Amino acid sequence: MHKDLLRLARSERAVRRHLALCLAAAVLAGLLVLVQAELLAGVLSGRFATSALVFLALVVGVRAALGLAQGVAAGRTTTGVKSALRHRLLSRLQELGPARLTAHRSGELVTLTGRGLDALDPYLSGYLPAAAVAGVVPVAVLVRLFAADLTSALIVLVTLPLIPIFGALVGMHTKAVTERQWQALARLGGHFLDVVRGLPTLRAFGRARFQAGVIRQVADAHRGATMRTLRVAFLSSLVLELAASLSLALVAVPVGLRLLSGSLELSTALLVLLLAPEAYLPLRNMGNRFHAAMEGVAAADQAFAVLDGQAERPAEDGRARGADGGAAPEIRLENVTVRYPDREEAALQDVSLVIAPGERVALVGESGAGKSTLLHLLLGFVSPTAGRILVDGVELTDLGSWRERLAFVPQRPHLFATSVADNIRLGFPGATPEQVRTAAEAAHADEFVAALPEGYETVLGERGANLSAGQRQRVALARAFCRPSTDVLLLDEPTARLDGRSEGAVVTATRELAGGRTSVIVAHRPAMIDLADRVIRIADGRVVSDGAASPGPGRAAGSERAVTGEAVSAQKIGGSR
Repeated sequence: MHKDLLRLARSERAVRRHLALCLAAAVLAGLLVLVQAELLAGVLSGRFATSALVFLALVVGVRAALGLAQGVAAGRTTTGVKSALRHRLLSRLQELGPARLTAHRSGELVTLTGRGLDALDPYLSGYLPAAAVAGVVPVAVLVRLFAADLTSALIVLVTLPLIPIFGALVGMHTKAVTERQWQALARLGGHFLDVVRGLPTLRAFGRARFQAGVIRQVADAHRGATMRTLRVAFLSSLVLELAASLSLALVAVPVGLRLLSGSLELSTALLVLLLAPEAYLPLRNMGNRFHAAMEGVAAADQAFAVLDGQAERPAEDGRARGADGGAAPEIRLENVTVRYPDREEAALQDVSLVIAPGERVALVGESGAGKSTLLHLLLGFVSPTAGRILVDGVELTDLGSWRERLAFVPQRPHLFATSVADNIRLGFPGATPEQVRTAAEAAHADEFVAALPEGYETVLGERGANLSAGQRQRVALARAFCRPSTDVLLLDEPTARLDGRSEGAVVTATRELAGGRTSVIVAHRPAMIDLADRVIRIADGRVVSDGAASPGPGRAAGSERAVTGEAVSAQKIGGSR
């Protein structure tokens, strides 16, 4: 039994009810076999009148109804468990944040939440009812056999454990083989998604054919793993059938000889011959269902491994902790160190700084110096290994309330395959069309949006495929403008990869957006650094300089020197982010 799945099923009230109905119907249908065998043996031996066939037909009808009820309840149980598990899995992926999700390939997660959890059907609707029947019916059959014929009951008692023993021996190998098959499937899904996303780059470098060959190899590996799994499953079925057949022969031959010698009554012999197979059948069914359910179990193991992974720190006392919103806050970092699990060197080392309310701070430094890590720290995507973050003097622990105060513009904003308006109102789903248009105008996005075929209702391609880099960046800025209640602005190189005209529009919009907000801007280009009141340079995960930005016309030149001066520390940059 998969303890985590059963715990999940018990925690959902509707699922628990359907699961109980499913198991009860399966067990009752199994127990009615005893009544069916008793009636059939009595009619065939002449102990019961022919009219008993009516009751036999009634028993068969009840078993059919119970089978139907079991199927319906099993379907609802399966749907409920998969829905609850998917909901928890997606919620956990959201909690983990982008930084921790780098440990998982997106294609593997897509395969897990889709095809992987669908493989739970055989486990929930097949293996669990079979296991419940196997735990009750053989015992009930043995009790009736002991009452009818002690010799036959002893033979069944001795041979019955052979089924689970052989099943366990083969099952241990099956579990390992099935886990390898699931890993091959997840690898195939992950690699295929990566190739599809990178197809333009692969074609540009003439590597599309090579990757087609790689996909063929990965698919062949999955096919081989699947065939090995099927071979083991068929072998297991053969072993279980052979053990059950030999055990039945050990029961049937003595019964026949004793019947010929007259030492055994016909009614008892018929009852034993009808009941003996029913003692082995539930165990055989459980073994066969086990093999069919193993892929789902492997997927469930991976899903619960993700669910049990380290997530963001919850609030210590369950209350919203941190300063109340409404005014630009002061942000203070005290001796903050951040280490990633897969890196020896610290991404940030003993960083202490104070950002005053309404201050605009530019973070500069070499790529990999730790600027993005500091930004992810403020976003709550990573937690400090040591030190603490204070907002208006209160330690930041409630990330949900904190994020309601944030407006974030990443370097590569993700646009969804929905309308422009829905992409803009992503951070404020209740925004009216007027608010959306106002935000777009503030971000200087209204002109190109008006030129789209359906304006704000134009459905964008995946990742904003039909927009330029500058247009995508302005939509991201419009998202930030569409959150008027925010008082903290975080920007991660918003003008990277933009041409001069697009950069000018983004800088102008950013200057307006930063007004009255505490702003942290990760920047390389002088135009963005020119917006800052203060420039902090980071190298090797440490703050190496912290000073006011150059005022007036010289600010841009000073910003240039801040950027070009970073080359001094280029040799030092290691594994920090």
